[in-house]
Amino acid sequence: MPIDRASAPPLGSRLLGSPDETPRRRRLRVQTLLTASLLLTNLTGFLVVGVLISVVPGPWLLKQEYLFVNAVLGPIYVIAATVIGLVWGTLRALHGLRWAVNGEVPTREEATAALTMPWKLTKIQIWLWFVGMILVTTAYARINPETIPKVGLTIAMSGATICAFGYLLAEFALRPTAARALEAGDPRRVRIAGVAGRSLLAWILGTGVPVTGLIVVALFSLLHEEATPRQLAVSILAIGSATLVFGLLLTLLGVTAAVAPIRAVSAGMAQVEAGHLDTRIVVYDGTELGELQSGFNRMAAGLAERERVQELFGRHVGHDVAAAAIARNPELGGEEREIAVFFIDLVGSTQLAASQPPQQVVNLLNRFFEVVVDEVDRHGGFVNKFEGDAALAIFGAPADLPDPAGSALAAIRQIQRRLRAEVPDCTAAAGVAAGTAVAGNIGARKRFEYTVIGDPVNEAARLSELAKTVDCGILASDRAVNAADDAESALWTLGESVTLRGRSAPTRLATPLS
Repeated sequence: MPIDRASAPPLGSRLLGSPDETPRRRRLRVQTLLTASLLLTNLTGFLVVGVLISVVPGPWLLKQEYLFVNAVLGPIYVIAATVIGLVWGTLRALHGLRWAVNGEVPTREEATAALTMPWKLTKIQIWLWFVGMILVTTAYARINPETIPKVGLTIAMSGATICAFGYLLAEFALRPTAARALEAGDPRRVRIAGVAGRSLLAWILGTGVPVTGLIVVALFSLLHEEATPRQLAVSILAIGSATLVFGLLLTLLGVTAAVAPIRAVSAGMAQVEAGHLDTRIVVYDGTELGELQSGFNRMAAGLAERERVQELFGRHVGHDVAAAAIARNPELGGEEREIAVFFIDLVGSTQLAASQPPQQVVNLLNRFFEVVVDEVDRHGGFVNKFEGDAALAIFGAPADLPDPAGSALAAIRQIQRRLRAEVPDCTAAAGVAAGTAVAGNIGARKRFEYTVIGDPVNEAARLSELAKTVDCGILASDRAVNAADDAESALWTLGESVTLRGRSAPTRLATPLS
């Protein structure tokens, strides 16, 4: 799966490494990021609780009577909860992501479990914060029941916001395993949460909860007249500042999670636009953005397949015919066009086939046709048919040429020159003719081919038969030479007139001067 590593990190961040690194290295990276994010968010949360408790209106808690809770119970629970959270979360992740650790392909159930792992780890933190809130609030309440609203509100607000951070950071850290999980199934069928849900979560926990806290503080101040204006102002400033800081950080995390997949798709589109149709991006997002990433890969694969089919189609029928068929729906029928054609045929091919092994015969034919096709393409025509050891080349259809006759004459001269130099073990005879013919799709509705029908084709076939009797191996009709531009026609000389087999009118023969 080719990835454009130069323009954008494959997983949206260089901290996440590459999807093709070893399972052991991936496990160490994910575990390190999870541990660091868990410690950072929870320690920050405990610090915020300590600050808010000192400024929210209510009983002053920095007193001697609360010393046991402040100096013993609180710190012990903080340390215990941190250790329990690390051990519990690590065991939960290792159990649910065992397939990733072992480098295995996940089942659909394992893939879904991997995508829900951030929420499962966040639930552990929610439980630890909830237990801490009950334990600490109860401890303060046993000393002074009036502390319940203050302590409970502060811990609940801080815990909710910190758990939101934990969820987004866990989702970030587990992005490598999410990428491997999404490889096992279409993200449209294993979507966990949408972009709207992620944004709503960031708003509720980064803005809604703190603002609710401000409202509760205001209500508390109205119901308890002992709260001074100074206390109320300090509380509002503290909670408002926390709202600005944590709301901004949560919004940035949410925006970063949304922008990273879009940047990956944008970088992939630039690669496709540059012609690198084998570009694929890593699908690591479980939301609609994952569908966008997966859709890009399907689009790129479809373009590559279309390019491959067009290339194969062009090899079979000619690139001009293929381009015309792709540009418009081909139909049966034809049109009159001024064209030039030549037939070229190996001399003595029947005897060659009887005296040489089949593989050598095929090799000779391929070398022969390689020269023919190369020169026909170079001069703007296309090889319409391969008939055993012969080929029919058309100039002036389906693509227009300013000088079809001159192109055909120049091409056959170059072919004969190259055959003598590059394929000396074969001899070929060719006939060139020009005139009006019907060019179009001939056959049945279910199966047809682009070809030309008319007098020039018949004349070229007869000229190629007669050319086997002349030394140069090339004969052209006088109409073809007269129709060519002066520079090309000057390289040919007109000779006698003959009546070709199956024709009533005589044809004056022309041969190249060289």
